[in-house]
Amino acid sequence: MELTHFNDFLAVAAQQTEPQRLLFVFATAALPAEHTEEEARRFAEGQGGTLAPVMYVDKAQHEVPDFDSLVEESKHTGRDWQIVFVGALDGLRGQVISSEAAQQPLELMVKHIENGQIERFLAFDKAGQPVRFV
Repeated sequence: MELTHFNDFLAVAAQQTEPQRLLFVFATAALPAEHTEEEARRFAEGQGGTLAPVMYVDKAQHEVPDFDSLVEESKHTGRDWQIVFVGALDGLRGQVISSEAAQQPLELMVKHIENGQIERFLAFDKAGQPVRFV
């Protein structure tokens, strides 16, 4: 199934044999302190720059009914973001894994994003559209 919206991701998660714990890392685009004029121009056009995680959270799949709910909840943090990276962890024997058990994988996900290793994660913009990095 091709994902054309974040809600497709939720539909795929709901079809898994084991219940899913969903991982979210919200990031904002930034222009590096040391940048060229060309990098600044591209950044102003919405391209390039770096991605900096600004917040992260894990949730049981049933706690995220749809993308609009996730966006609305994120507004209560007061932190702005442009992209949300997502991942999922399988439950075990019909039980969703605990938030505590998801903490280490979530922190590892943050580190990967900070290091630019984003190819293993799905990413969506604030409209719920998939983001592809080239």
